[in-house]
Amino acid sequence: MHHMADNLRLGVIGLGLRTSLAVAAHQPERGFEVAALCDPDPAASARARERIGAEGIDEVDDHRKLLTRSDLDAVIVMTPDDTHEAIAIDCLRAGKAVYLEKPMAITVESADAILRAAYETGTRLYVGHNMRHMGVVRTMRDAIARGDIGEPRTIWVRHFVSYGGDYYFKDWHAERDRTTGLLLQKGAHDLDVVHWLAGGFTRRVSAFGDLMVYGGLPRRPEGTPRPDGWLKEFDWPPTSRRDLNHRVEVEDVSVMNMQLDNGVIAAYQQCHFSPDYFRNYTVIGTEGRLENFGDGPGDLVKVWNTGPTGYRADADIAYRVPDAVGSHGGADGAIMAEFARFVRDGGATDTSPVAARMSVAAGYMATLSLRDGGTPLDVPPLDPELAAYFDRGQVR
Repeated sequence: MHHMADNLRLGVIGLGLRTSLAVAAHQPERGFEVAALCDPDPAASARARERIGAEGIDEVDDHRKLLTRSDLDAVIVMTPDDTHEAIAIDCLRAGKAVYLEKPMAITVESADAILRAAYETGTRLYVGHNMRHMGVVRTMRDAIARGDIGEPRTIWVRHFVSYGGDYYFKDWHAERDRTTGLLLQKGAHDLDVVHWLAGGFTRRVSAFGDLMVYGGLPRRPEGTPRPDGWLKEFDWPPTSRRDLNHRVEVEDVSVMNMQLDNGVIAAYQQCHFSPDYFRNYTVIGTEGRLENFGDGPGDLVKVWNTGPTGYRADADIAYRVPDAVGSHGGADGAIMAEFARFVRDGGATDTSPVAARMSVAAGYMATLSLRDGGTPLDVPPLDPELAAYFDRGQVR
């Protein structure tokens, strides 16, 4: 396709499990295209280039080779979480706008260092909290905004992760120094949605968790590749799984309680050995309750706002979740379009680096709490100067 001179040109760093996002980033007809791919493994770049299916995309093995190129407007960082801080800061300092896949970092300190680099350089930073673009989340948020349940006062989330043993315990996700833990790594999505639906950020947490099932299963020797088909063939029951990562040190069950800065009380529960994959949200307000039944297109968000009665399966209102287009719950295309617009024009976005930091902070402090017997811990406040900068849409 003819390269329009005014198309935004993107470099993609890290081409693992989220390569669908690199594909979504190449939409020349919508004004943005992938110009370069970067991964230490050339085979990963080659596979990604094939999936994108475009001519003239460069491939490099080190992100620093992208930073001096005047023909790249922005970079998308999808490398493992523990590398986000160093790579994002390099890119921001080089003046390349950054799209950072969540979680943005694996500690509060690291998240704050990224925000500070964006503030000091004035380079635009965008963190892709894709669940904000998911139909079920939008449907719940719209119902709350309409006043269907009054003012939200408590939110309960249950997250059943059927593929957890395969997705998180067979590679680097199982190592604490690379993720902190799955309450942060996997929970950052849901914690952000809790904050978005509640209209506040977590200020205090207490959590319990344990490594119940995957701690004693057979592991691969260090340096051995993941088995073929590791994300296509799944074993059942969970105790029959083999070939786990050589180090397994993150919890496979965790529960956390949160007190938000606006008084909302929330709970988040995560299990990595359930038979089904599902998120269940319940939001109770001063005048009603809503809950999602499924999170795919055509599934329902139900509202009960008359009563008191016994349980009524039909509810008072039922909203259908709109049909999704594209990968990752339909969010990838929408996110990339928003990122491209933000790089070009600035302005407000549905995701915010501050919100991304606050979800990392909630998950991080909860992990410290659960490893300390449930001790309640306060979330460290964000430097007000940084908060104000991002609230203004990254304008000095």
